[in-house]
Order: sequence, then structure tokens, then C-alpha cells
Amino acid sequence: MGVKLKALLKSPWVFHMATGSCNNCDIEILDCLTPRFDVERLGILLAGSIKHADILLVTGSGNRQSMERVKRLYEQVPKPCLVVAIGECALSRGIFIDSYNCPLPIDKVIPVDVYIPGCPPRPEAIIAGIAKLIEKVKSKA
Repeated sequence: MGVKLKALLKSPWVFHMATGSCNNCDIEILDCLTPRFDVERLGILLAGSIKHADILLVTGSGNRQSMERVKRLYEQVPKPCLVVAIGECALSRGIFIDSYNCPLPIDKVIPVDVYIPGCPPRPEAIIAGIAKLIEKVKSKA
């Protein structure tokens, strides 16, 4: 098992990318960082730069401009990179499915490892999704 994967299992650093959402999912992600849920006790830290991240958290329906940025960010993240799509908009474009400006869901642009449904998903669901992702990595290693 590589050094990066070992670090991911013990202390995953996440980078949050909002792709044009209503910000409800973003608020729930930030709620995970508050003392009430305190994901830092699990070793999960919010990375300030994509180049330091292990996991990319993507929220929002993904409009035409943001999809280009998501591709560029995904290319910059150190590999192996894991991607988590959070919220109904990131999974299926939600209420924006018929919008001219939201042509594709996130998983048609970059590979997604875990989907966390909800509008918005509760912090407990986000934490459970990231824990499931870590278990998925452990089982592969």
C-alpha cells in the first residue's frame, strides 16, 4: 500500500468545490467542521489547496463554467484522488436537470467514488459517506 493511501486512511484531507449550487450543501459541509460534529477528531481536515487534498468534495449542479474548473482541479490533485458528490444536484442535477446551463452531471466529467444523496444531506450523512469511502479504500488495499 502506498504512503498516500496510508495517510488517507488515518487523516484524509478534503477540498471542497462548489459548482453553482444553492449553498445548502455547502452549509452542511461547514456544519461538519463545527464542534457539534467535529470531524477533526476523525482526522478529517479541510485543505486550503487542492494540491494538499486526498478527497475532493463536489457540491452543486455543475454549470458550463464550473465544469471546466472541476476538470482542471481534478487534474491538479495528487493521485490517487477520491471524489465525493454531495447533494441531489451533484448526483443528478436535481431541480436544474432541464436547465440549458447544466448540461452534464458531475460523474460524466470526473470519476466519482461515493454519492451522498439529499437536498441537502445532513452532516451525519456526509460523515457516514466519507467513512464509507475510507472503508472502501481499506478493502481494496
